[in-house]
Amino acid sequence: MNALAFAHGSPQATANRLERRIRSYGAPHAVVAVSGGVDSSVVLALAARALGTAAVTAVTALSPSYPAGELDDARSCARYLGVAHETVITHEVEMERYAQNGPLRCFFCKAELYASLHSLARHFARAARVVLAGANLDDTGDFRPGLLAGRRYGVRNPLLEEGVGKAGVRALARYLQLPAPEKPALACLSSRVDYGIRITAELLVRIDQAEQLVKARGFQSVRVRHFGNLATIEVPREDLQRLAADPQLPRLLADLRRLGWRQVALDREGLRSGRMNAALQLKPSLRRSIERLADPSAHLPA
Repeated sequence: MNALAFAHGSPQATANRLERRIRSYGAPHAVVAVSGGVDSSVVLALAARALGTAAVTAVTALSPSYPAGELDDARSCARYLGVAHETVITHEVEMERYAQNGPLRCFFCKAELYASLHSLARHFARAARVVLAGANLDDTGDFRPGLLAGRRYGVRNPLLEEGVGKAGVRALARYLQLPAPEKPALACLSSRVDYGIRITAELLVRIDQAEQLVKARGFQSVRVRHFGNLATIEVPREDLQRLAADPQLPRLLADLRRLGWRQVALDREGLRSGRMNAALQLKPSLRRSIERLADPSAHLPA
């Protein structure tokens, strides 16, 4: 375990601290955004411990950007914890500001999500309620404009607020005896598309199908990146040699080409979280846009 995972104490002490944090929000009911990943599952478990299972509702947002199969994991986690689970359909892919796939795409996605969750929160709980999400400390090391959307809508991220990073989250998942504490990190399918290339529901389905084909070869953590006519396959560095030596690799590449890419290549640098953000330059105009979005009173573009 990373030595910094629990700089403020043991997993038990950290869990207790997080539960106190959740209770400090002063809301008797919590709506938790649950994707099926480890981060949101830990927040859901802690909210159930802090407030009681009857006072917590897990909600999963469904849209073309949500990878296939993850809903089953989200439902299973809620059922395992004894927490009610609901779904909501979000429409970010239909929004022009999102489909344009600019650097602030993640903000518009999260704004759509959190607006929907607040509507559900008012429906599920007549008493005061809080919306919780699973951002952790490591998320601040990348360009994450979605965190600004959380601020605008009053969403609380207890893991981030208590300084818990990914290693600490996984240790908490083991301590809480949650299923699959080592599950690879999730990311929405739109994060695979190079900035500036228009996002459509059909493109996201194609990317999802491509990743499922690679996973079927025995690889758990996979990204298929879209660069127009080119697609690249990313797996962790430790899996690169195994994929490169797979006798079925030529057939796999051909199958992906049949999905619509002229070229498909194995990325020899391995899987990199936030890969598309690496080329971003925070120009003054982008910085000004970020500052405007950070202002809760600012009007969102259509």
